Amino acid sequence: MVVVSDLASTTSVVKLYFYNIRENFLKPGHYTMLKRVNPDGQSKLVLPVNLEPGEWAVAITQDVNNNDKLDKNMVGIPTEPYGFSNNFRPRLAAPDFDDCKFTVEGPGKVVTINLVK
Repeated sequence: MVVVSDLASTTSVVKLYFYNIRENFLKPGHYTMLKRVNPDGQSKLVLPVNLEPGEWAVAITQDVNNNDKLDKNMVGIPTEPYGFSNNFRPRLAAPDFDDCKFTVEGPGKVVTINLVK
């Protein structure tokens, strides 16, 4: 299960990108699974997700202007809400898989992510 807190909008789509292959982490189109969720008026999402046992990492974006992309400023820093598993907060560069990975050993794993606005 993934819990996403601190949504910037209760109406804008949230995208959850799941990765279980280290080399594919944050590469466009190379996620293992993508979930698109509309918050339907909620400021927090609780999303049941069945992940196979192993190491996983999650990246989340919220498309507040509904242009179907993560907007960034001139130096490449996101201007729309985003987050990573382990609540990793990048400083000068995007995180790598190890910064965000967690282990799924069976059903019942809960990952909580707070979005950076």
